[in-house]
Amino acid sequence: MINSFFNVPKPKNEPVLNYKKNSPERKSVLNEYDKLFNTKIDIPLYIGDDKIFSKKRKKIFPPHNHKHELGSYSIAEKLDVKNAIKSCLKSKEKWENLSFENRSSIFLKAADLISGKYRFKINAATMLGQSKNIYQAEIDAACEFADFLRFNVLFASQIYSNQPIQSNGVINRLEYRALEGFIYSITPFNFTAIAGNLCAAPALMGNVVVWKPSDYQIYSANVIMEIFEEAGLPSGVINMISGDPNEISEIVLSHKMFSGLHFTGSTEIFKILWKKISNNLTKYLNYPRIVGETGGKDFILAHKTAKIDELVTSIIRGGFEFQGQKCSAASRIYLPKSISKKVIEKLKDKLSELSIGSPNDMNNFITSVIHEKSFDKIVDYIENARKDKNANIIYGGTYDKSIGYFIKPTLILTENPNYITMREEIFGPVVSIFEYEDEDFNKTLDLVNNTSKYGLTGAICSQNRNIIKHATEILKNAAGNFYINDKPSGAVVGQQPFGGSRASGTNDKAGSYLNLLRWVSPRLIKETLNPPSNYKYPCMD
Repeated sequence: MINSFFNVPKPKNEPVLNYKKNSPERKSVLNEYDKLFNTKIDIPLYIGDDKIFSKKRKKIFPPHNHKHELGSYSIAEKLDVKNAIKSCLKSKEKWENLSFENRSSIFLKAADLISGKYRFKINAATMLGQSKNIYQAEIDAACEFADFLRFNVLFASQIYSNQPIQSNGVINRLEYRALEGFIYSITPFNFTAIAGNLCAAPALMGNVVVWKPSDYQIYSANVIMEIFEEAGLPSGVINMISGDPNEISEIVLSHKMFSGLHFTGSTEIFKILWKKISNNLTKYLNYPRIVGETGGKDFILAHKTAKIDELVTSIIRGGFEFQGQKCSAASRIYLPKSISKKVIEKLKDKLSELSIGSPNDMNNFITSVIHEKSFDKIVDYIENARKDKNANIIYGGTYDKSIGYFIKPTLILTENPNYITMREEIFGPVVSIFEYEDEDFNKTLDLVNNTSKYGLTGAICSQNRNIIKHATEILKNAAGNFYINDKPSGAVVGQQPFGGSRASGTNDKAGSYLNLLRWVSPRLIKETLNPPSNYKYPCMD
C-alpha cells in the first residue's frame, strides 16, 4: 500500500512547430506523409483484447485525391456493438478502482507519445484523411490533443481536491465516482484532438467508453488507438467501433447501463440522439449525462473604429482556415459602410494570394472539403446565391471535384441580413457579408444576436472601449466564446475553454474542469467520531 498524496505535473501548452522550408520537422512530416500515402492499411474494430477485421469494409480515400485508395476500415455488425458494450462493463471495475495517479500516468504518457514519437504520424494521418494543411494538423492533432490530455489531469486533480468543510467530531469526505455504466462517445471528422478527447476525458475520470469516430476521421482515429495502446491503456476501457451510426446508436442507447453521451457533431443529429435517450429513460439504471457541442453560425461584427488589416486577417483566418470546416468558423460578417469598401477590396486582394491544393504542398492555405456530399451541399449554396437577386458573389464561387473536392474561397455580399447564408451553417469556405449604416450599430447588434439559432462563437472588432463593452453585454448569449479584436476560432486548451449554448450545445466547456465534472457522480461520506447516545435535544430537558 502506498500512503502518499501525489502532485500532478504542471502542464504547459505544447509549442507549435513552424515547419519552415528546410526545417527538420518539415522533412519528417513529409516523409511520413509519403510513407502513409503509399501504404495500404486495414483498420480494425477495437473491442476488448481483440482487433476485429470485419468482412464488410469500406475504402478510405484522401479528400484531395479521391481516386487514390489509402486502405479500408471495418464495419461493425450488431454483435460487435453488443460485444463492445460487454467489453466496457467487463473492464469497468478494475479501471475505476485503479488509482488516479495510475490512470493519469497513462494519459500523460499518451500526451508525450503524441508530441514526440507519434507527432509526425498523427499529423500526416490528419493531413491525409481529413485534408488539413500542416499548420492546421499541427495545432490540432499534435498540440491540442496533447494539451487536452495533460490539462485534463490537472483539472481532474483540482476536482478531486475540492472537499467539504469539516466540523467538530465529524469528518466529511466527497468521493467523485465514475458513472455507473458506460459512456458513448460520438466524434466528428474535423478535429483529431476532439475525437481523442471525447473518449479520453470520461476515461480519465474512471469511466469506460464505446467510441464511434466519424468515418471520415477513421484514419487518424486508428493512430489514436495505437497511441493509447502503447501508453498502457488497458484493453476494453475505450472500445472503438465504426459502421452504420444509426444501427450502432440504436443498440447503445437501448442498453440499461448506458450512462452518458459525449458528442460533437451536427445539431440535428444531437437532437435526434437526445430524443432517443428521452424515449428510453425507463430502461436506464440512471439518468444519463448528455454533453454535446454542435453547430455554429459564427460572426465577426466590425465597428467603424476597427483596424482594417487586423479585420481582414481575422476574416481570412477565421473564415477560411481548414476550408471553413470548423464549428467556430467565421461565416457571417457585419461591416460598417464607412470602411466596408476598403475591407472588401483588401479581402479580395489577400484571398487572391491563397493557393489551393494538396496538403503535402505546404504553400497551400486551402485544401479540399471532406467528401462529395459536403462538396455538393456547399456548391448548392453558391449556385443559389449566383441566381438570387438578394446575393452577389464578389469573390470565388468556382469549384472542381475531378481530382479532389476543391472549392475556391467565396465571398457573398447581401443586402438582406436574413439571407440564407447569413443564417444557416454551411461548413465550407463561404463567407457572407452584410453592410450596415454606421449609425445603425445598435440595430446591427440586435441583428447579430437574433439572426442565427446558434450561440457558439463570435467577435467584435473595434478600438473603442465603450463600444467593446456595450457589444460584449448585448451579445452575452450570442456566443459561448467571445473574442475581441480577433477571429472567433482557435481556442487553446487551458486558456479558452470551448463551448456554446442555444442550438450550439450544452456549453460544458471542453478543455476545462467543467467538462470533467459531467463524468463523475459525487458521493458524500460523513463519519461521526463521537455519535450521540441519547435521542433528546437540550431544549427537551
